[in-house]
Amino acid sequence: MPDNRQVERWIERFPLIAGFSPAHLQIARGTVQFPVLEAGAIAYALNGDCANYLMCIDGRTRVFRTSEGGREMLIYKVGPGGTCVLTTQCLLSGGTFPAESIAEQHTELAALPMSTFKQLMAESAAFRDFVLDDYTRLLSGLFALVDEIAFASLEQRLARRLLVEADAGGLVTKTHQQLAADVGSVREVISRILGEWTDAGLVELQRGQVQIVDRAALASGRSH
Repeated sequence: MPDNRQVERWIERFPLIAGFSPAHLQIARGTVQFPVLEAGAIAYALNGDCANYLMCIDGRTRVFRTSEGGREMLIYKVGPGGTCVLTTQCLLSGGTFPAESIAEQHTELAALPMSTFKQLMAESAAFRDFVLDDYTRLLSGLFALVDEIAFASLEQRLARRLLVEADAGGLVTKTHQQLAADVGSVREVISRILGEWTDAGLVELQRGQVQIVDRAALASGRSH
């Protein structure tokens, strides 16, 4: 049984839960679990069964596919306050996971069992609206990913990924291998591009880190 502090953090991150009716809140509190994943732990596996609706309280997971040659393609990431569109799709359709997900850092999740998910979808308009609105938003993000893969160059995808991952000071704490996985490339190619950008004064390279020097150039496409 989850303790009150876990439930409070869940409600703080997902305020819609506080608006549940007393009966629905009791059902949710009585069935929710709070799995904790350390960096590198599997959230779900390719073709695995979907048993829970996952809501991210803290941390971050990455959802990706791996080619037969071992190359990863990032699909999307789930951070605090987010849900997983593939989990929703699997619960609604009854299928298995078409991709895999791992934790990128210490991650705390709220997991509602399938039975609770279906009951709340049927009986709670607030929960149903939240799930479908989030599902629609995440699907739009997947279409944006398709456009990026189809029409953006590797340099453009890498620049966008650096800008997304950078902290307020422009520092990206990622290895070249991790960046390659994020944009569907290989480490050698990413290292070459970053080397060219270093020579051009756009970034500075440190061990396991990339410091963005000219954010405007990366954002405008002047990096290529």
